[in-house]
Amino acid sequence: MLRRSFLACAALSLGALALGFSGAARASSGYTVSGPVTHENLSIYFLHGTSAEGPVPLTLEEAMLKGTARVDETGSVNQLSIENLGNEEVFVQAGDIVKGGKQDRVLSVSFVLPPKSGKIPIAAFCVEQGRWRARGKEDVTKFASAGSAVPSKQAKLAMRMPATKPEGGLDRGDISARQQEVWRNVARIQDKLSGNVGARVAAPESASSLQLSLENEKLDEMRRAYVKALKEAGEQGDIVGYVFAINGKLNSADVYPSNGLFRKMWEKLLSASVTEAIGERGDIVAEAPKTEEVLAFLDDAEKGKSVAQQAGSARIEMRDANASLYMEAARPSGAFVHKNYLAK
Repeated sequence: MLRRSFLACAALSLGALALGFSGAARASSGYTVSGPVTHENLSIYFLHGTSAEGPVPLTLEEAMLKGTARVDETGSVNQLSIENLGNEEVFVQAGDIVKGGKQDRVLSVSFVLPPKSGKIPIAAFCVEQGRWRARGKEDVTKFASAGSAVPSKQAKLAMRMPATKPEGGLDRGDISARQQEVWRNVARIQDKLSGNVGARVAAPESASSLQLSLENEKLDEMRRAYVKALKEAGEQGDIVGYVFAINGKLNSADVYPSNGLFRKMWEKLLSASVTEAIGERGDIVAEAPKTEEVLAFLDDAEKGKSVAQQAGSARIEMRDANASLYMEAARPSGAFVHKNYLAK
């Protein structure tokens, strides 16, 4: 039985099928790693554990559909305004794409938005280069939905590291450089998907929009085969996170405090992972990584050099290791709300 130490809860927030697998690895903290479940070039491992007590927050997607959360334009490419109008907490995850406004954006921080929060600034990056006006009948002042997540490890890496000066102020030059890298990644995603789907995924309404590309019908048809093969495996009662590998290489991991929150996020997470896998499909079939490699990946990320940022009551910590990047988001109390691991 393999063991590893999961990082204790750290303070962080805004700033920014029961398959019965054999050979599962149990972490000393109580999480059990099982898998992989594989379809084509995508392999998924699950993290099982005890769920935190208490109500499960709404996701941003749920809250926007209910009309209890708003994401508004501010006139700045890299900063939006978010507000919880309801009586339930709302979980926002780094990588959520909000559609509409003057340009589609991807949010760059994970946190829990309290009830009746008032308007709060939130960092974002544009995933639709060039448009700065209403698209069709969309409301240019606000965003209509948050149903997708960015399907690119490289784009996530470009967004993750803090864009600050040593004295705490924003480094505008660094933000600009990261925005340029996000745009380059969007273009690469579109090119890779177009090549493997066999048709151009860019939408006539806005060729640079990543969100509209993700809604492409032929891409969606390819995604459905993966989802059909993998979705049910993530619907166990004790799964709190997952790790995935593409073409035999570990890519990313996401962990949550409860199965309830994981289940709410699972379809969106899986869709993004599948989309990335479709973009990376090739002729070579690689063997899925061993469980030992999964545990080593998680360990390496947690041992990286720590960088923390504070914004209001929220604190964001990142750990930068040689081969991976770890991010943990927590409530002001210190209870974590999201852990993300990215292979470099």
